[in-house]
Amino acid sequence: MFFTSYEFFGFLTVLFLAYYLFPKRCQQPLLLAASYVFYAAAGLSGVLYILATTVTVYFAGLRIGDNLKRQSAYLKARKAELGKEEKRAYKEGQMHIRRRWLAACLLLNLAILAVVKYANFFIANVNSVLTALGGGGELSFLSLALPLGISFYTFQSIGYLIDVYRGTAPAEKSLLRFALFVSFFPQLIQGPISRYGDLSETLYQAHSFDSRRFCFGLQRMLWGYFKKLVVADRVLAAVSTITGDGMTGGYVLAGMVFYTLELYADFTGGIDITIGVAEALGVTVQENFRRPYFSKSLKEYWRRWHISMCSWFRDYIFYPLSTSKPMQRFTRFARKRFGEKAGRRMPVYVSSFAVWLATGVWHGANWNFIVWGLCNFAVLMVSEELEPLYVRFHQRFAVGERRWYSCFRVGRTFLLVCVLNLFDCYPTLTQTFGAFASVFTAGNWNVLWDGSLLNIGLSALDYGILAVGTAVMLGVSLVQRSGGVREKIAEKPYPLRFALWYGLFLAALLAGAYGVGYDASQFIYNQF
Repeated sequence: MFFTSYEFFGFLTVLFLAYYLFPKRCQQPLLLAASYVFYAAAGLSGVLYILATTVTVYFAGLRIGDNLKRQSAYLKARKAELGKEEKRAYKEGQMHIRRRWLAACLLLNLAILAVVKYANFFIANVNSVLTALGGGGELSFLSLALPLGISFYTFQSIGYLIDVYRGTAPAEKSLLRFALFVSFFPQLIQGPISRYGDLSETLYQAHSFDSRRFCFGLQRMLWGYFKKLVVADRVLAAVSTITGDGMTGGYVLAGMVFYTLELYADFTGGIDITIGVAEALGVTVQENFRRPYFSKSLKEYWRRWHISMCSWFRDYIFYPLSTSKPMQRFTRFARKRFGEKAGRRMPVYVSSFAVWLATGVWHGANWNFIVWGLCNFAVLMVSEELEPLYVRFHQRFAVGERRWYSCFRVGRTFLLVCVLNLFDCYPTLTQTFGAFASVFTAGNWNVLWDGSLLNIGLSALDYGILAVGTAVMLGVSLVQRSGGVREKIAEKPYPLRFALWYGLFLAALLAGAYGVGYDASQFIYNQF
């Protein structure tokens, strides 16, 4: 049951009616039941996986939370009796207990994720090595279906458990409430990866019907469907033709720009639907994008794109790793061996490498994603090392505040993102690098303007619709810089508001990419 299916619209209609007509005490159980119905629609076997994560993380969180409370009570009751060393020894002993609970639960859930998502990737690589070495036998692949949203709910649950371990979030006492946090259906397909402290503030509240909030939620959903159906699914035809038919040169250049447009409209459109559904239910889900294609550097881009994922890797991998005791020892060694400046940079290098390797692996069981992550790491680290040159350049040439230079930086970053997205367009590294190289060797850039692009699945009308759709998205992004678009529209006279929203509805309905062979059920980030 995906966001663009008729079943989903029926499901939402029934849920909205029941949610606001039933007594408020029924809202949480109703949301939990609806979330499991939504999840079970993707495959009953997947329910076992999400239940396993929910139960194990819940009980581990309880044990860690109870241990913290007992420690606090014990130290408070014996404040005058215990010496400094005794307090330290007691805290270390309790910390060891909590760390064992944390490690056991993390290993179990990461092992589940690894088996269902990466086992066949590992087996394929082992078989390749055995074949290269002349071995006769091959390992058999596992027949395991990938549960819906397993990467998202696993990371969300792990983040909660680590927060409880750190003492920054309370351990949830109710299993049903925690199950709702893990399985809240709007964000199961493609996130965002919510933090317990943020989502629980509104998820567990009783909500009365608020017509303004409900309409705002529907408007946000409509905006998401416009981006998905009118832009993303229309340009998909061109991307599929270029990558599937092995086109080269100018076609690849056009294809990587088209795919970058498709990815943005698809992913942000899905997140708009997620946030809109949650808002209509009275639940606040964090924003996951902040106009990423206006970024002036790759570093800024990753602060604006998939914000929840990037902040998760930063808070739960980068910072703990860069400040850990082994890293501190390594830093001291590096300072003695390579000098003070290089030694100070080592924690950043190692931690960033780990983050981007994990980010690539998280995106999928494919060498393309791993190399994609490492390419991002390489560009970011080179940019960091060249920062002093940038500073001297701007001191000598006062172009930093010039509008043309800002536009140049935005265009440069966008083109870099397009190139990196090639790893997502092709199934193998050989095809990816071959396609990129052909941009410079095929010598057919004339296809960009001689009408050849009319033969890749898009007609002149399609290009016209894409141009208008992209212009509308750009216009909305520009308006957002000074405040919320819906709030501004709500201040306009009713006839204008009606015309804008009804026009958007008609655009999604009439200009959406429907037809033979069209599959409106899949979002790109479903695979992650």
